[in-house]
Amino acid sequence: MTLSATERTAVCTDRMYRLVDEIRETVDRGLPPDLTAYLVGERLAPHLGAPDLLTEAQLEGDPDRYRQHVVHAERDGSLSVVALVWLPGQHTSIHDHISWCATGVHLGEESERRFRLVSDGRTARLVATEDVVNPQGTVCGFAPPGDIHRVSNSGTGTAVSIHVYGADIARFGSSIRRVYRLPADER
Repeated sequence: MTLSATERTAVCTDRMYRLVDEIRETVDRGLPPDLTAYLVGERLAPHLGAPDLLTEAQLEGDPDRYRQHVVHAERDGSLSVVALVWLPGQHTSIHDHISWCATGVHLGEESERRFRLVSDGRTARLVATEDVVNPQGTVCGFAPPGDIHRVSNSGTGTAVSIHVYGADIARFGSSIRRVYRLPADER
């Protein structure tokens, strides 16, 4: 079913629908997950910071935790676009993902701590490998395995990021595959 211009505008902005079309073209190429994430990030980058990318409702935060707005999900489950809104101090758990992902900071700034899982065969722990500050316009992509991280808004204003996943987040409810409650060596 194709949505009319009026129906499309009620759900998303025209710019977002154009971006989804660009992302769909990239995903439909059937490339490996890590390359797909990289190429989707290239499509996402020029739209970040544009005032007409998200609706007012898609920019709303939640005082209790970061807020997820599923902006678009393909019917075939091949991709989803999600806007995450972070108020100051909000953060995720340490987690990994169910699929490849490309992210871009639309507004504000996000901090990210990346981890590596190490095991001796009997026990496991997380080792912090990198701390990254992602200002507005920053894009990155990743694919499991090895995508363990914690994201936060360590700034004083609202941060908004756009996440594109290779899965139907509307159906799954979240992109998180596993939350890690293991000991973490914090560099």
